[in-house]
Amino acid sequence: MVRAFVMAREDDEGAVDLWGLTASDVLGFVLAECPRRGRCSAKLVVTALRSLLGFLHVEGLIARPLAQAVPSVANWRLAGLPRGLEPEQVRALLKGCDRSRAVGRRDYAILTLLVRLGMRRGEVARLGLDDIDWQAGEIIVRGKGNRTEQLPLPVDVGAAVVAYLRDGRQATTQGRSLFVRVKAPHGALTPGGVTQVVIAAGNRAGLGDVTAHRLRHTAASELLRAGAPLVEIGQLLRHRTELTTTIYAKVDRDRLRPLARPWPGGAA
Repeated sequence: MVRAFVMAREDDEGAVDLWGLTASDVLGFVLAECPRRGRCSAKLVVTALRSLLGFLHVEGLIARPLAQAVPSVANWRLAGLPRGLEPEQVRALLKGCDRSRAVGRRDYAILTLLVRLGMRRGEVARLGLDDIDWQAGEIIVRGKGNRTEQLPLPVDVGAAVVAYLRDGRQATTQGRSLFVRVKAPHGALTPGGVTQVVIAAGNRAGLGDVTAHRLRHTAASELLRAGAPLVEIGQLLRHRTELTTTIYAKVDRDRLRPLARPWPGGAA
């Protein structure tokens, strides 16, 4: 992560001069390197740089302690924008599943759950046959912190799951997991397996690498377009606090428009 920092101190003969390092050198490297990286990658850079500088000082290879000169990476809560798929992109994602085959019926059911109910990949992987109450039209979701909650089962989601159960889930499957591997042994699908289903569907639809979490944002965005209040969105996504749901207020253009002030010199 900080190889470039060390190599910048290399002279023409290949020797590395670290003794004369200053706080300005450290700050200059961070300001040049971190803007080119994502937030998580930038945090790794500054962490690695602090470790390196601490080691160099303990070993007596630099003249002064410089670890404290490494600035922190800004990480404001809810600073980003949720990036859901547009309706036509969702249609392309689902259309790419070949429902004439067992794997296509399984993947279609998984994607429908993610898009319509905003479930997490681990929640989908943990679903069991007994978690669906067909008579009541409800589904039990086992979420973070061993929390168990009930959600209404939309008709289109139920139809997708039924099609998979009737002609998709292998009869030789051991256990009561809802979604299982297509190839033997037909064990329960893992959260990583759910991720691969989503990535493959995104690539088939020409959308690039789509994540399950992005489909969770998509479910929230669809509710927002339909005029649902943030409270209902938080209930669907099973957020523990209302603060987590408020990030979707940033993309509610219709409700934000009356709050926007006219641009100076623009049209009235």
